[in-house]
Amino acid sequence: MGERLTVAGRELASLRSEKTIVLAILIQLFVAAFSSFLAVGLVSLYDPGSVSDQFVVEFGVTGDAGDDLAPVIEREDGWRAVEYGTEEAAMTDFRQGEIHAVLRVDRLPDGRARVQAVAPDGNVRTTLVVTQIKGVMEAFERHERGRLSSRLERQPVELPPDSSSSPYFGFTYTVLVPLLTFLPVFLSGSVAVDAIAEEFDRGTLELLRVTPLTPTDIVDGKMLAMGALAPVQAGAWLALLSFNGTAIANPVEILVLVTGLSVGVVTMGATVALAFRERKQAQFLFSMGVLVAFSATYLLPESPPNAVAKLAIGSPTRLTHLSVVAYVLVALVAFVGLRRAVAARGLGE
Repeated sequence: MGERLTVAGRELASLRSEKTIVLAILIQLFVAAFSSFLAVGLVSLYDPGSVSDQFVVEFGVTGDAGDDLAPVIEREDGWRAVEYGTEEAAMTDFRQGEIHAVLRVDRLPDGRARVQAVAPDGNVRTTLVVTQIKGVMEAFERHERGRLSSRLERQPVELPPDSSSSPYFGFTYTVLVPLLTFLPVFLSGSVAVDAIAEEFDRGTLELLRVTPLTPTDIVDGKMLAMGALAPVQAGAWLALLSFNGTAIANPVEILVLVTGLSVGVVTMGATVALAFRERKQAQFLFSMGVLVAFSATYLLPESPPNAVAKLAIGSPTRLTHLSVVAYVLVALVAFVGLRRAVAARGLGE
């Protein structure tokens, strides 16, 4: 075990000279340390409608059914309806910037309402306005369903329930936490590819062969260093998130999952590096392999990001716990398989 720790220490010490790796870790550290501040700006990109409380959207309403839509708009604090007698008058104010969008509502002969929306083109507010138009249409649909419910002969498909949850909550637990826990895993796998491929490129593998180290000791030491890097980083990021007010439930189980995935990804990186040896080719194949493997997990009943989100929120199911065990077991099987292959074949010439 001492030989493996020596190799692992050598690999960790060499990381300090890798500026790209150090920069990537510092970026993750910055995101985790200042997550409460960054979330405000990031959520505005993730969900533009979340900033509408600070921005009142003024809709120009026209058409023969405009009187039905205007009250729906006025119910919301972030919306204001400005009624116009003609579409031309509404468009004039729209072009002059007096209103943000124009909604023309016409009642069809069968009683249905047809809405034509005009939004700004190429304006910095375009995304927000379009998002709010979608919200207006959803509110108007609910209003029309309620108003005409007594005339229905058949019950239509139910609308999804109104969600009043904070977009900050959704962004933090479904995007930010999985991002900070899985980035170190992918980083560790990439470093593992470099750590092994560069031994072949530089010819330093011959120096290791003349030492008492066996091929298994060499591979184990390198994988130990890279595999331990991810859970240590993930633990630090979770601690920083908690310090910033983002409560993380089940941190131990999250770290177990991260450790298992780290073992699996590092094993994949080491396998590719041993098979192809050339650094650029190995890195490309590793990147494509990780992308395909990670995307394929979304076909499973519980993908790793979903598992981490449920664990962090504190609402894991039995399937979540079983998925964690399954991912760890698969990673261990892959690791044992690689060790046996190295013990049987060595590191090659």
